[in-house]
Amino acid sequence: MEDEVDRLVGAWRRERPDLDVEPLEVLSRVSRLARHLDRARRLAFSEHSLEPWEFDVLTALRRAGTPYQLSPGQLLTQTLVTSGTMTNRIDRLAKKGLVERLPDPSDRRGVLVRLTDEGRDRADQALAGLLDQERAILGELSRAQRIELAALLRQLTAPFDNIPG
Repeated sequence: MEDEVDRLVGAWRRERPDLDVEPLEVLSRVSRLARHLDRARRLAFSEHSLEPWEFDVLTALRRAGTPYQLSPGQLLTQTLVTSGTMTNRIDRLAKKGLVERLPDPSDRRGVLVRLTDEGRDRADQALAGLLDQERAILGELSRAQRIELAALLRQLTAPFDNIPG
């Protein structure tokens, strides 16, 4: 079965036979798949009235386990945004009643961000919707193929995820 990347690679091989365009075979497909995944994620989140960034913050808190709270610094680490952006996101989520700020008992000047019951429910529902979308995307692959693909992608992403700093 031919796809758009096959056509793109074929055109480059015809136009630039002097170049090794083999990386496009993999990485152009990863890029196109990422766009399809982004659309599926946005659909899953919008069905629960969430933006992707809201889902990221809520699920970071949800994964923390009971009592579903983290410091703003811990949220920064997990969501890879600046402190100003995180402050704005916490403010917006608090206005929606999805998180609350609490004093940090171990730091008089610090705060903790805690998931509200509504925030937890919305995160759980959106996650279930996301998993349905992602299962559909992976539907053409067998379980063994999904496991193999995950291992290959891990091999590519691990060096980026383990860069110090």
